Amino acid sequence: MIISSNPQKLIKPLQQGGVIAYPTEAVFGLGCDPLNETAVMRLLAIKQRSIDKGLILIASNFSQVAPFLLPISAQQHAYTQPSETTWIFPAKTETPKWLTGQFNSLAIRITQHQPVIQLCDAFASALVSTSANLTGEVPARTSQEVITCLGERLDGVLDDKVGNLAKPTEIRDSLSGTVFRE
Repeated sequence: MIISSNPQKLIKPLQQGGVIAYPTEAVFGLGCDPLNETAVMRLLAIKQRSIDKGLILIASNFSQVAPFLLPISAQQHAYTQPSETTWIFPAKTETPKWLTGQFNSLAIRITQHQPVIQLCDAFASALVSTSANLTGEVPARTSQEVITCLGERLDGVLDDKVGNLAKPTEIRDSLSGTVFRE
């Protein structure tokens, strides 16, 4: 396992289908290449999460997630800016079910958190983003907690600090504004 504060050091594991942990706005996330079905299935197995629930993609800019989504409206365009909110957008029919789960939509967040921006820019792609914990347990907030809980199952850890949010990001629907997680 690679443990580094340099995002570049984690690119090779991602390119090879690895699962890594990295700091997000509130907690550590587990991530992998969203287009690598084997990597996503491995991430779901590590987390013990059902594929039906769907996943979040985190990105440094909207162009990294746009290929997965249907065309957006002028109103939705405001939600494509960096923020601490995860937005649910209608997904293209060809968006992999391992990302959307039982839904015809996809949750995305354009992050403001510098370690994730650097990681997504270095990988030149969005990443899967789900909290670094076993389903139902408290998410890790430090690299040491991630290593203690999941270390032997991971290919890498971006050793940096989480942001200032006290709890995981709010999730909202981009069409209705409905809040799914506060």
